[in-house]
Amino acid sequence: MRIVIIGVGEVGFHVAKALSQEDHDIIVMDIDPVKCKRATESLDVIVVEGNGASPRNLSDANVQDADYVLCLTRVDEVNLIASQQAHELGAKKIIARLRNQQYTARDSIIKPEKFGIDFVIHPEKEACKEIVKLVRHSYATQVMDFEGGRIQMIGIRLDENSPIVGKSVREICEEEQNFKFGIITVLNEGESHVPWSDYIFKATDTAYFIVKTKRLESLMHLLGKEATQTNSIIILGGSKIGRSLAEELEKEMTVRLIESKRDKAEWLASHAKETMIIHGDGTDVELLKSENIQDADSFIAVTESEQTNLLSGMLAHHLGVKQTVIHVSTTEYMPIVHEIGVGSVLSKNMSTVNSILRFIVSDQTDTSVITFDEIDVEVIEFNPEPGSKVTKVPLEDVKFPEDSIVGMTNHHGTLSIARGSTQLTEEDTVLVFAKSKAVPKLKRLFES
Repeated sequence: MRIVIIGVGEVGFHVAKALSQEDHDIIVMDIDPVKCKRATESLDVIVVEGNGASPRNLSDANVQDADYVLCLTRVDEVNLIASQQAHELGAKKIIARLRNQQYTARDSIIKPEKFGIDFVIHPEKEACKEIVKLVRHSYATQVMDFEGGRIQMIGIRLDENSPIVGKSVREICEEEQNFKFGIITVLNEGESHVPWSDYIFKATDTAYFIVKTKRLESLMHLLGKEATQTNSIIILGGSKIGRSLAEELEKEMTVRLIESKRDKAEWLASHAKETMIIHGDGTDVELLKSENIQDADSFIAVTESEQTNLLSGMLAHHLGVKQTVIHVSTTEYMPIVHEIGVGSVLSKNMSTVNSILRFIVSDQTDTSVITFDEIDVEVIEFNPEPGSKVTKVPLEDVKFPEDSIVGMTNHHGTLSIARGSTQLTEEDTVLVFAKSKAVPKLKRLFES
């Protein structure tokens, strides 16, 4: 498959990284020589330095033969023009990143489809979706839905009082034979591990489980966590993400929004419906104390400054808020914040990356469904070919790479959490969690 990516910033770079591991023909283009150099040194792709909105550059990149053109620069207008040019040249499908959400409003004069765009992604909207999931699962550091919400991946940070600390995966599964769940990866001291049966859980591990959504309460009981309802949240920052969150959640819980700029706070107050707007500095300890932050269920830091988000998040965590959600732009910070254990951390850039991959996988098989940059694990969807190794013996007898684990099987719509005794057939769809280096060997196991 031929894919042209215009714009190789954080989003374009991570999309190219994920797709290049699937043996696709990837071309990336950017006008910034520094970004081009990074891509050249780090990725197995063809790099073109130049303006992605230029018809000549697009033609030289053979956009006319592309299965997908991804317009992912930071400038909406460049993405729109590049999309239109690629469409005119004959690209099959076009994905565009647009920050201005008015372009997809019903009354918008400029319609993305007029530019040949098949799928529009709004980064702030994607981040908002992830934060809403976290707020509704305040006991988790990460939440991801699969199979239309019937399966969930939940990240839980363990403490010394957790019932599973000191136990191996094998011991836990033997004790819980009537309750099926998968343990897909563990983050410990900045390193991610795909745990096999002899892995022993430690305090401060962040463990990632896959479970049927209807059995989520049973998983929480196993981990000694209480699945409490979120009733009160404090949002720091009247950014696009902050405003979207307030609008989404103010009807079902008490929402307070702190904004440091007076004129912006006044504007928000005049437009807010149920949300209380507070003018102040989110890194001011006295302000946080005066708002009784220890009684809030969630503190969500989504200002335009990641330094402010990190500092205020640590302060809120120290002052006793039940859940902290921190937005960062630098994806390299994500595993570090996870390891410190001050709360959940996400990036609108990675949210955008995952949305792109999910869209592409709707047309393709055997490709990454989603990538978790902070834990260095990908999810790959496989359909076993007739006569492949995985269809001949139970999973426990298949020599899977150490950095991989089968999480779930779908047999004609019936979902099952995978076990060692599970026998795959060519009619199954399988979700495998793995580090990228294990993917080539995994593919061979599912091929005839």
